[in-house]
Amino acid sequence: MSKSSTASQRSFSAEEKELAVLRDLVRKDYYFFARYMFKKRHGFKWQHAAHHQLVCDALMRVHSGESKRLIINIPPRYSKTELAVVDFMPWCIGLNPDCEFIHTTYSTRLAVASSFAAREIVSSVEYKELFPDVVLRDDSQAKDEWRTTANGCVYAVGGEGTITGYGAGKMRDGFGGAIIVDDPHKPDEVTSDVVRPKVIERFQNTLESRKNSPHTPIIVIMQRLHEEDLTGWLLAGGNGEHWDHVNLPAIQADGTALWPEKHTINDLMRMQEASAWMFSGQYQQRPTPPTGGMFKPDTIEIVDALPKNLRHTVRGWDFAATHLGGDHTVGVSIGQTLDNKYYITDVRRLQGTPDKVEEALVSTAKMDSSRVKISIPQDPGQAGKSQVAYFTRALSGYRVFSSPESGDKITRAEPFASQMNVGNVYMLRGEWNMALLNELRNFPFGKFDDQVDAAARAFNTLNEASSYDSSLSWVA
Repeated sequence: MSKSSTASQRSFSAEEKELAVLRDLVRKDYYFFARYMFKKRHGFKWQHAAHHQLVCDALMRVHSGESKRLIINIPPRYSKTELAVVDFMPWCIGLNPDCEFIHTTYSTRLAVASSFAAREIVSSVEYKELFPDVVLRDDSQAKDEWRTTANGCVYAVGGEGTITGYGAGKMRDGFGGAIIVDDPHKPDEVTSDVVRPKVIERFQNTLESRKNSPHTPIIVIMQRLHEEDLTGWLLAGGNGEHWDHVNLPAIQADGTALWPEKHTINDLMRMQEASAWMFSGQYQQRPTPPTGGMFKPDTIEIVDALPKNLRHTVRGWDFAATHLGGDHTVGVSIGQTLDNKYYITDVRRLQGTPDKVEEALVSTAKMDSSRVKISIPQDPGQAGKSQVAYFTRALSGYRVFSSPESGDKITRAEPFASQMNVGNVYMLRGEWNMALLNELRNFPFGKFDDQVDAAARAFNTLNEASSYDSSLSWVA
């Protein structure tokens, strides 16, 4: 018998057969790979749940080419980074060693940590048994950038980091890598109207240009934090593309817990009670709760006439930064009764040039009469002082008060919210009611906050005045 005949008839050992089956399983089933590597890395089994399978199925559709743009909204600490970044990149590289990935999150430290964890998987003995063809280059193994000998690459960068010179994907058929965006917004900065748009601008002007091919997939996985966060912008058609959306609220539509082993339904209800608007966004993937977030506008009683014992009234103004659309210039008047109840008496809301704003200020003051004090914000710098001086002259004959804004929007609104939420705020019936109620309900995660800012200014000025000696009261 020839040597070749002998080799072809060689029987495989049980270990070899088991390894062949294992290799086949991890290639076909990403979730199996994730669980297998987790146990090898940590020494105990993955505590899996149904939503893990949903996430893995969605990511497998990305790899197969069925999904090019994917958003996954999921609560924090529900395995999102483990599945979408740490395990997914090594699995894809095992199947396609020349994959090129860009991974980003709001924090450089977190991005680098995820990249390093993925590199540790690829470097492990267990991984090499599964994917023997994947070899890391000796000269490129930094935590934030590492490469394979097949010209594959992983580059991790934080929200402010540089991506110039790096790309994701391949100009060929089949999967060649992806851009993975994990939690692009920092939770304590997402309410900033300055910081939040910068995240979207970076995605639009920087990340999208890093695709090596029009077919390079983009994956966004995050907890919802604001109505106009990156998810909200994309789902509203922000970049003009269709996005597949996997939405995973902690409390499901049938009232059961998404991951009961982690959070029982009772745990979740307690968390919701403690912080409704935080829970609604981060855990329910709905940035504003149905009953209201910081404000509970359903507590407001709408009345057909104002009481006769209104003691003080203030109209607070909030000026739009530009007349070219977007924000509104808003004036909200609030009155206080002798028994310390508060009545929202009117809202004036407009978009227009500085001339139109001045005209609205004067006409509204005439409508209110001199009994109503006018409170306007003073922007920082000389331009702010000049604007206040100009408006004060235009409002000659009326009681005008100006001051710089102190604290952030949430801090300024808290005193008004505390009175509203105990049922101490009323509202005169008017066609402006619904727009104000909706904005209150969505604050601080809604698209607009001009009416809330103006109302907070009126309320806070009103309470400063309430502490004055009654003999010096500025309202007749």
